[in-house]
Amino acid sequence: MATVSHSAAASHVGKIRSNNQDSGYAGRNLFVVADGMGGHAGGDVASSIATKRIIEADKPYTSAQDAEFALQAALIGANAQLAETVFEHAELTGMGTTVSAIVVLENEVAIAHIGDSRIYLLRDNELSQITIDHTFVQRLVDSGRITEAEAMVHPRRSVLMRVLGDVEASPEIDTSILATIAGDRWLLCSDGLTGVVSHTAMASALASGANAQDVADLLVKESLDGGAPDNVTVVIVDIGENVARTDSPMVVGSAANPLAFGEEPGRNRALRIPALRLHPVRETHFEPDSQDYLSELIEEDARRARRRKATWLFGVILLVLSIVTTAVLGYQWTQTRYYVGVDGSTVAIYQGVQQDIGPIKLSSVYEDTDLNLADLRVYDRQQVEQTINADSLDDAMAIITRLKGAIVE
Repeated sequence: MATVSHSAAASHVGKIRSNNQDSGYAGRNLFVVADGMGGHAGGDVASSIATKRIIEADKPYTSAQDAEFALQAALIGANAQLAETVFEHAELTGMGTTVSAIVVLENEVAIAHIGDSRIYLLRDNELSQITIDHTFVQRLVDSGRITEAEAMVHPRRSVLMRVLGDVEASPEIDTSILATIAGDRWLLCSDGLTGVVSHTAMASALASGANAQDVADLLVKESLDGGAPDNVTVVIVDIGENVARTDSPMVVGSAANPLAFGEEPGRNRALRIPALRLHPVRETHFEPDSQDYLSELIEEDARRARRRKATWLFGVILLVLSIVTTAVLGYQWTQTRYYVGVDGSTVAIYQGVQQDIGPIKLSSVYEDTDLNLADLRVYDRQQVEQTINADSLDDAMAIITRLKGAIVE
């Protein structure tokens, strides 16, 4: 059975930033990297809040599907907590964070991802990128409008189309379940690594045979050697075969420090554009005059509108189905009830209940007996006129028999 054998985490502020807005966690089953944004006192708060909320999901699960659902719920919960924090602290408006997380469960890995942090898998010395960046330039690459090489130097390469924060109540989160085997090495990292260190260099470091912590430190060092214009965070997860773990959970980056924030006079607020986030990896001036840029914004807004409409429509359909199901079951129950009453001048057995719902009648004559109302004793006649409830059809028949017997007497 494949299990986590070793894990490690490392984070560095980089050579330009004044504070570390990344957070990382290497736990027992759960592993997380979050890259915050939103200014000096916003990004670190966002990644810290999100990571600490998601860490609550580090527990055993009975299936990979349960783990996948728990991860998605944890990210949605983190999103709600970020929105609540912004509501209570207006100075944090515009903050947000990416999140890439995995839960390792025996021979499977549950994945949740939003933003441009990444998850990689090294298997048989071949490094594969598992997640897809939720960025403007990735949309251009996917549509064939630019190449991967052009994306690396595109002036809008830092614009995120999806992120946790105070933009959407229910952000779209990518989730999946993949198989894992002994010998696999998983890498979770912020774009402070991938924006500086090449794919080939990352693969070489991961395949070096060094232990998890040494590899994490090496990757951070390579980012620093490349200039490290952004914070860099790395989490390594090694998969072994029935290996007893000895390492303890690690928290790195802003989540490793006490959460503290407040109003900062004169602080520049992050640029906030509806339906997207600007992740300021470098100081860049954005002029939304590009046709590609505008068309992608329009497409993203339309996609979110369609998703909201689909969610609303699904909710309405569920509500209608619930009402119809309740009505049908309720009507079926009424048809199991019987009572004895008057049908013109004779006594009849009715099926249903005596109440009506507007024009809908909940009872009908089941059997019109040959017993005349005028033949009954005064007391029995009054009882029938007021209706006599029966516990069942047999009970109703017994009431009719009793009424007939009373006439004979």
